[in-house]
Formats: sequence, structure tokens, C-alpha cells
Amino acid sequence: MTESCSNASLSSSSSLNSSVPDTEDDQIIATMLAEDENSHVDRRLGKRLSHLDSIPHTPRINGEIPDVNDATLDHGPLSERLATYGLAELQIEGDGNCQFRALADQLFRNPDYHKHIRRQIIKQLKHFRKLYEGYVPMKYKSYLKKMKKSGEWGDHVTLQAAADRYAAKICLVTSFRDTCYIEIIPRDKNPTREIWLSFWSEVHYNSLYGSGDVPSRVTRKKYWLF
Repeated sequence: MTESCSNASLSSSSSLNSSVPDTEDDQIIATMLAEDENSHVDRRLGKRLSHLDSIPHTPRINGEIPDVNDATLDHGPLSERLATYGLAELQIEGDGNCQFRALADQLFRNPDYHKHIRRQIIKQLKHFRKLYEGYVPMKYKSYLKKMKKSGEWGDHVTLQAAADRYAAKICLVTSFRDTCYIEIIPRDKNPTREIWLSFWSEVHYNSLYGSGDVPSRVTRKKYWLF
């Protein structure tokens, strides 16, 4: 399959992890996870899509959710696209937390840390409100209250906050016809890691690996995050 796609670079908001005050529990968690986290920075996947052009992209909240049947059909082209670039998906549970589960898998190799990821993103959104509220067409406090709830779908605003919080370039391979590859970049800092996700039909996120490198679902050591 021959692809002709645009690479959208999303870099309109920012500020970073070291600026957000953490609770003592958060600091303990970060310390316990640091050894695993530091071993997972892998930039090799980026070379596979480095030839794609960049176009402006703006954070947005979720719009109308597509019909489930249409969304399922839309995954076929995405699967072909991933195969073209030598990428494969780790299937993430579709319980409304898929964005946060996929981020947790990429950062800590454990989707079960999704509640911790959501809390960190909410902190970023709360402490740096001016960076994000312009993209939220509702009362910002109502948006935060909604997004705090487990099962609430993440959006492109939460992805930008995640990029800023974790100093990460988030790379989305999508099912969209005209924009197959989106880069979400922290504005004020150079990214120190890459996060690779698939995104289809505005419905679901999975965690991406090189073909043949998708980990088995082996239970990993867990820390108290919930």
C-alpha cells in the first residue's frame, strides 16, 4: 500500500512536569516507577515516518462519536497503514479509559496505571489553565470535573497536556484519510521520549510497537496507584 499522508504537529500548549506540584504520594510513585520508565525511551519507530510533511494542528475536545459499525469498518485501512510502516498494536481495553491506558502502557509498560496517568494530566490542566482553556468550549471547571471521572474519554486537549506533563512527543497513526500521522509536541521543552499510539474513527486508542515487538500480557510488578 502506498501512503500519501500529512504529518500534523500539535504544539500549541505547554509547560512541563517539573513545574506541577506533586503530593508526597505522587513523588513516591514517580520514584518507584523511574527505573522502568527510563528504560523505555525508544526513538527507532520515528524513523519509519520521518519523511511525512508537517501541517498545523489544534487541540480539540471530542465531537460526535461515530456509529460503532462504521468505526469497526474504519479499522481496516488503519491496519493496512500500520503494516506498511512495520507497526503493530497492543490491544487496549475499550472501557472509556483507552487513551490513558495506552499512555500508561507506553510510559510504564502497564495499562493498569491509567488512573495515575489521568490524575497527572488533570493536574497539568488545572495548574496551567491558561494554556488549555481556550480550546475547551464549555466552562473549564465543568470540563475538568468531567475529565476526572474514570471512563471519561480522553481528547486532543488531554493528549497535549500529557505531552507537556511528560515532556513527550506523542505520535498518532490514525485512520484518517488525509492526516494519517499526527505529532503532538511539548511547546516549551524538547521532547525527551516518544509515545506511539494508534487512533481510529475518533473512537479508540491502542499502544504501538514495531512489528514483532508487541509485548505479551505478562503481569508486571504493580505499585499502589489507585
